[in-house]
Amino acid sequence: MFYVHPMTPPPKSLPPADPALRLRARAAAANPAGRFEPYARAVEADGWDIPEQERLARTEVALERPRSVLTRNSSPDIPFDRSLNPYRGCEHGCIYCFARPSHSYLGLSAGLDFETKLVARPTAPEVLARELSRPGYKVAPLAIGTNTDPYQPIEGKYRIMRQILEVLRDFRHPVAIVTKGALIERDIDILSDMARMGLAQVGISVTTLNADLCRKLEPRAPAPARRLAAIRALSAAGVPVRAMVAPVIPVLTDTEAEAILAAAQEAGAGAASWILLRLPHEVAPLFVDWLRRNVPGQAEHVMSRLRAMRGGRENDPRFGSRMKGEGVEAQLLSLRFRVAAKRLGLDGALPKLDCGAFRVPPRVGDQLEMF
Repeated sequence: MFYVHPMTPPPKSLPPADPALRLRARAAAANPAGRFEPYARAVEADGWDIPEQERLARTEVALERPRSVLTRNSSPDIPFDRSLNPYRGCEHGCIYCFARPSHSYLGLSAGLDFETKLVARPTAPEVLARELSRPGYKVAPLAIGTNTDPYQPIEGKYRIMRQILEVLRDFRHPVAIVTKGALIERDIDILSDMARMGLAQVGISVTTLNADLCRKLEPRAPAPARRLAAIRALSAAGVPVRAMVAPVIPVLTDTEAEAILAAAQEAGAGAASWILLRLPHEVAPLFVDWLRRNVPGQAEHVMSRLRAMRGGRENDPRFGSRMKGEGVEAQLLSLRFRVAAKRLGLDGALPKLDCGAFRVPPRVGDQLEMF
């Protein structure tokens, strides 16, 4: 039976979402209320000795028809000022995902809801075409996958990302994609055409080479070897690829930095970058709960090392330090990465995207240009 309680600060140990709920390939085991909710819901025994019928936590998808799809930002920490997200929530279910708190804006939890209650935006391609056609539109690279993954499993059904790429190709608009989804190989035909025109580059996130750890951290994301295969396929097709060692998790994955870079370079990556683990808002208690369930003997060690790189806090949202951390350990990690990347030839930048080829494609009935 569910009871509603006034919101209190999140406990150090999160209660299970529902004892009768069976979780298969899910990273979060709890469903805490979002930070904007006035009440929290908890499962409590009702006194009757009647076993609940077990049920599987399944993925649900709602549809959204957005009025606008371009999101603007002015952050000094990232190299783009506009982005697009075909989906809200992500079935990959990465426990550390900094995008989890965005589900709170929908009145949903950053926990299980984020990886099971998804939102697809099937009209995003036509809305994008409309926005790009506006007379005052000024071209700059469009980032996709900076919040939730555009190549998560439901893309296989909805194909929204492929339609978006078709729009961008027709408009000759530059795009930078971030993903860990192997489904991106389906769209190599479009991406290779755009890459030849200097309009596309891809970042593939590789968190760890340990398949067992990967399955626990990122339960529905492709295995490490599969992501390296995607790097190989994209680079062979002429698409510039950046290997993203992200996030780097102290104790659990930081020792793998050099090995990940070497594997990515062998697969054909042309550049590399890294980001330290971030735990904003609701992500921190969810991640700590995951540590206690999966690596209890290392949980406090992980968090103490992270706090050492975050000025004594679990998260540091300040511009300039939130991506790399601070202190001696963060500096050492940065130095290790820089030395390894230079040795492997991954310390340069990918080719600059071309913003000069943009044009609004003619529509049926438009008069064609003479020259």
